[in-house]
Amino acid sequence: MAVFTPVSLDEARPFFETLNLGTLQSLRGIESGIENTNYFVTTVRDGTATEWVLTLFERLTAEQLPFYLHLMKHLAQRGIRVPDPQANRDGDILHRLCGKPAAVVNKLRGKHETQPQAPHCAAVGAMLARMHLAGRDFARHQPNLRGLPWWNETVPVVLPHLDAPQAALIRSELAYQNHIAATSACAALPRGPVHADLFRDNVMFEDGALTGFFDFYFAGVDSLLFDVAVCLNDWCIDLASGAHDPQRANALLQAYEAVRPFSAAERQLLPAMLRAGALRFWISRLWDFHLPREASMLKPHDPTHFERVLRERVARPVTLQGCPAFSAP
Repeated sequence: MAVFTPVSLDEARPFFETLNLGTLQSLRGIESGIENTNYFVTTVRDGTATEWVLTLFERLTAEQLPFYLHLMKHLAQRGIRVPDPQANRDGDILHRLCGKPAAVVNKLRGKHETQPQAPHCAAVGAMLARMHLAGRDFARHQPNLRGLPWWNETVPVVLPHLDAPQAALIRSELAYQNHIAATSACAALPRGPVHADLFRDNVMFEDGALTGFFDFYFAGVDSLLFDVAVCLNDWCIDLASGAHDPQRANALLQAYEAVRPFSAAERQLLPAMLRAGALRFWISRLWDFHLPREASMLKPHDPTHFERVLRERVARPVTLQGCPAFSAP
């Protein structure tokens, strides 16, 4: 969510008129993130101000975008707290502005919980499970574009930027994940639409209550366990060291299990999937850090964070015997 494409008020006013969302009052670029151009927008109708998020898509194509937008619309219509894409007079939710594909969604209330405790993790786990269940009848299909094929393509690109120990780790872990992907247990994992990027900064809380998930632009069809692992790797670790926090992890997993019970294959492969989640974000952060795009306010994430998480997951595989969700079936 950097600003790659500047948008002026004069350019945005006629665009918002087609959406019938009120009179455009303000437009402010959002600093965080690295994929798309994002603005906070305020409109006024009948004296009431409403806040929105305007996104201009910099990498995703007009062919890929309907999956993300219609997934959000599908989930919102089923009571999942996610941004709801706004339609124009023709009913379209994918638009165009300044030569780029664009969308407008309602701004969720609240703020990020940067130091989550067990109750926050439980709320995330329960809503993630509800989201997975709500996505079962979503008709569109698009693979996770940052899944294993992308890892295999991108590791050779980032390897020249690594020292010898880093290169050895990333090669060995990629080989391990290719091996896991070929197993019968992996083939048995329940699959469906996943968020695939549900970090602390993509969830909002207000007065301790979860008000929504957002930023679905890495979503795709993948194993549901991968989504859980991505959450555990951010919500349930010590950020400084990457070390596992069993109390927060158990809270998230138990809350998830109460809504959607884990399968035998999921119980078996959780340690491997935690490694997969760490590898995915180490690769993408290496790519963004060493091969950056020009953008106003662009701030690439530190790739060494997920290197630490991966080393932790390899050296100390997570055992959850004390968690009812992962006790023996």
